[in-house]
Parts: sequence; C-alpha cells; structure tokens
Amino acid sequence: MGLPLAVNEVENRLYINGEFVPSSDGKTFTVKSPYSYEAVATVYEATENDTNRAVAAAKAAFPAWSALDPHERGAYLSRLATLVRDSHTELATLDALCMGRPVSSYFDAHYSANIYDHYAQAGFDAKGQTSLNTKGHMNFTLRQPIGVVGAIIPWNVPVVLFAHKVAPALAAGCTIVLKSSEKAPLSSLKLASLIHAAGFPPGTVNVLSGFGNPSGSILSSHMDVRLINFTGSVATGRHVSAAAARSNLKKVILELGGKSPALIFEDADIEQASTETVMSMRLLSGQACIANSRIYVQKSVAPAFLAAFRAKFEDVKCGDPLDPATTQGPQADGIQFERINHYIALGNEAMGKTDAGAKQQQPPSTTNSHGNGNSKTSGFFIPPTIFTSVPESAPSMRDEIFGPVVHINTFATEAEAVQKANDTEFGLYASVYTRDLDRAMRVARALESGTVGINCTSPTIAGDMPFGGESLLLFFYSFFFYFFFFFFFYFFLYAV
Repeated sequence: MGLPLAVNEVENRLYINGEFVPSSDGKTFTVKSPYSYEAVATVYEATENDTNRAVAAAKAAFPAWSALDPHERGAYLSRLATLVRDSHTELATLDALCMGRPVSSYFDAHYSANIYDHYAQAGFDAKGQTSLNTKGHMNFTLRQPIGVVGAIIPWNVPVVLFAHKVAPALAAGCTIVLKSSEKAPLSSLKLASLIHAAGFPPGTVNVLSGFGNPSGSILSSHMDVRLINFTGSVATGRHVSAAAARSNLKKVILELGGKSPALIFEDADIEQASTETVMSMRLLSGQACIANSRIYVQKSVAPAFLAAFRAKFEDVKCGDPLDPATTQGPQADGIQFERINHYIALGNEAMGKTDAGAKQQQPPSTTNSHGNGNSKTSGFFIPPTIFTSVPESAPSMRDEIFGPVVHINTFATEAEAVQKANDTEFGLYASVYTRDLDRAMRVARALESGTVGINCTSPTIAGDMPFGGESLLLFFYSFFFYFFFFFFFYFFLYAV
C-alpha cells in the first residue's frame, strides 16, 4: 500500500490560539497503518504546558466569541461545513490510513458537514423561561454559554465525533479544546486546518494530539475548563469523572459504549431484520458503540433468521481500506486485534456454539507485501464471527468487544426477551423487530435503553432527538430504515 501524497501535506503540529505549533518539548509519536504496518505520519505530542496554553487561549477567546450574535457564529460554521464537504476524499484517506476504515463506506465528511450546517442555524434555540407564579414578581431564567469546553474523542469515527463535540459548543457560544485519539489524529488535524481556513477567531477552537496522559488528564482536571465531554471506554470515563470531581466539579458528558440488543419476534420481516442487523455489525468492522452485538430471536424463526444473517454477514471482502472494493478493513491496531481474540477465546470457553468464525487469529506478519519481495498477509483482520447459545453470564456476552463478533441467542416469550435485553450495565441502543404495533410500543417502553429503534437498528438515529444512555429517559420510535443516519442534540448541554 503506497501512502498517498496527501498525507505529506497534512499538518502534524498542534493547533493552539489560531496557529500550528510544535509541542513545547519537541516530542512526537508515530502513527502506523493497521493494514500495512507502515508509518503513516509522525505527529507532535501535546505536553502539560501545551494543554495549559490551549485552555488559556480558549479562555481568552471566550468573551468575544460568546458575545457574537448567533448568526455571526453560524456564519463560521457554515463556511466550515462547505470546507468539510470539499475535503471528503482527503478525510476518507486519512482515516483509512490511520485506523483502517474502508473508503467504500466512508460517509463521515458529508454527515459531519450536515451537523455544522444544522448548528449554524441553532444558535437561537437556547431560550430561558418566564414565570408569574411568585405574586408581585416576574421571574425568568437565562441560558448562557458555560465557558471553555474540553473534548476528548476516540479513534473509530473521529470526523463525526469532532463535529459532535465542536459544533454544538460553538453554536452555544463556548470555546473549545479538543484532544484527538493517538490512534487517529490526522483527520482531526486536517479539520483544524479547515477551521483555520474558515477564519474562526484565534483560540476559539484548539486541537491537541497525544495520549490520555498528560493532555486528557489535564483537560479533565483543569480549573478553567467548565465542561468536559468524553467519548470512550468505561474505565477512562471513570477517571474523567473523578478528575472533574476533584477539581472544579465541572459538568461532565460521557458516552462510554454499549452492548446493544436487537429483539427479533416471530412476526418480523426476517429479510429486513437480517439485512439491517448485519449492517449494524459490519459498520467500522464492529468497532461501534451502537452495534447490535447481542441479537435475540424468537425460537420459532431462529433457524431462518440465522441462515439469512450468516449468509450476509460472511459476505465481505477484506483488504486494503484504500481499495474501493474493500468492504471490511482491519481492526484499528494490535491492541484491538488481541482484545477481540481474547473474547473469541472466552466465547469458546463458555461452550457456545460456533456458527461462523470464532477462530482466534494468529498475529499477522509485520512484513508487508512491499518489503523485500515478501508477500505475506498483513493487516489486523478478524473474520465475521457468530456465536450462538453462549450463556448470558459469559464475559463475551456482557462486555463490549468492539469487533465483528455477534452473539445470537433465542427466547420463547416477550417477557424473556425483555429480561435478557435489559440484563446489562449498558443502556445505549436497543432494537425491536415486529409487525405488531402494540407489542412494539410495549416492548420499547420496557427496554432500559436511551434509544430504541422499532423495525430499524443502529446506525439509524433521530437527528432531532437527544442521543445517549438510559439516564436520558428518551426513546426513538421509527418504522422506517434509513441508509444513512442522523444524530442528536447536544446543544443545551453547553448552555446554563
């Protein structure tokens, strides 16, 4: 796999106070392709001093930015949306190189541009309330920008999550310091260059590359950061919450993964249900928090569903993520590769039936096809894997695997289906497939999940509804499947 020339033109420096600068100590880290193992780029790693400088820049920019009319803030976001759309090919290339995302399924730039366009118009949506319930007085509340926002994004959909963090914060009048993942920093740096080209005032948006320690830890505990927005693992989310509590009790927004169930009742459209649940698991090679990695099928239709699901799930072409014919790329890195193999081993130990895959993969050769005439297979590939009849208490059933591994079990009654679906510590997304409207609504209300899709599954999301876990107490009901999807409102979380 030859590296495209575009990579050599992408900034590798930090973006602080409207300028691209090297790290204060000159330290860098290397980003490698999970497909070829070649070095993709060398990127500067943010230090404690760099992180403090970025927060100081955001704090200094906040008064002027928050004082702008919503239309004025929106104009910057509109310009950014256009630049992001125009950069689709380059962003797709960068994410393919860094984390193996196939360009064939890359929608992120266009979807993200829609987010920026939406929030370009959303600035007037934050409104207070009035009350005459205190005799002799008129009372009212104000919603005002909260201040400097710290954001930490993962590697699986960096362009989308960059937009999810940055767009609503800016629309609300906040300034922001964003730390990208060390596994996929290049698309975030490209977005920083687009922010610069859009003319955002210096300090309004600052982009750091590096690891959780020090930059992520400092953002979580910084006294001048008023809100921290983190998407990632449960373990890291606990650290972020603790750091926020120890410092200034800053507002915390966490999205920490899922083990999302899909319930297939006997009257469901099996062809539709199998097609859509396969798409949910195939997205990002299973590396998606909303993937329906637990599927429960009513016993009477389980054989038919399993046969349809298996035929579609195994129909993939693994290969170079830059090849438009590739439909499944490698896992993001060796850590993910080993983690998934570990859970495949646990699934086998739990005496689940292996319907497809479920074979641990040997570590791939670190010599790629371009080196010394060696044509050994490379890439951190895991084949689509199906387990059936794994006990509900097994670790592979309870933990988020974050790979192309799905568990398909059965149920006899509606009550049993709901009980199994709710038997998890996660509550991000759930799905119900049935033609019975009464049952659909009844089961959806019983599921302990922030989002419930009826006759659809992830990645379908409602653009005009909140997105998040069970604590939101909000559900999304849909009887239609959309090929591409819409996400949520974070906007009011950035105003107090």
